[in-house]
Amino acid sequence: MDKVYGSAAEALDGLLQDGMLIAAGGFGLCGIPELLLNAIKDSGVKDLTFASNNAGVDEFGIGILLQTRQVKKMMSSYVGENAEFMRQYLSGELELEFNPQGTLAERMRAGGCGIPGFYTKTGVGTVIAEGKDHREFNGETYIMEEGIFADLSIVKAWKADPTGNLVFRKTARNFNPPAAMCGRTCVVEVEEIVPTGALDPDTIHLPGIYVHRIVQGEHEKRIEQRTTRQKEAS
Repeated sequence: MDKVYGSAAEALDGLLQDGMLIAAGGFGLCGIPELLLNAIKDSGVKDLTFASNNAGVDEFGIGILLQTRQVKKMMSSYVGENAEFMRQYLSGELELEFNPQGTLAERMRAGGCGIPGFYTKTGVGTVIAEGKDHREFNGETYIMEEGIFADLSIVKAWKADPTGNLVFRKTARNFNPPAAMCGRTCVVEVEEIVPTGALDPDTIHLPGIYVHRIVQGEHEKRIEQRTTRQKEAS
């Protein structure tokens, strides 16, 4: 089965529909599947729900889909740095399901492992726990969180081989692997495709069994917060 496609639009062909749940990788502006997000924007699909650590920023990441009103709901742990996100949420135009960061990652991983739910202490006694099942384990209260089973996963990796084995770089490894796992179909964009057998098995972060389609492309290296200081006089 040939998993390599010529463009992001080709890789998403036949997979998009209104109202679907999409799990998207990325942490801040690191490891965002920007080519696939642009292709989703161009497709015109709407009423989308995104499970993603964050919503990018204005003009980049999921932020571009917020600007075109293609997103109905966000399942996120961090929603700063995006003025349009804030405006839509406060005006009631956008649904928001807050998740603690570790809980969101585990919900994705659980979905990828076929686990429908799990119990965690994170969020107990806060608004996060409202309406959720509570149970006692060894005298401690836990709440149940459901695994995420997305219609589609879109992620970004550093390297892939044609079978879909993936290697991520540094911070991009935080949410991309669990996001990739929980989708019924996973599409990945990569910086480099190497020949089968070129990747050391011990360096592979996600096996190709989770990956259905691959596209290679050029990516923008954005910095979310640039902090500088004046050069000291010599």
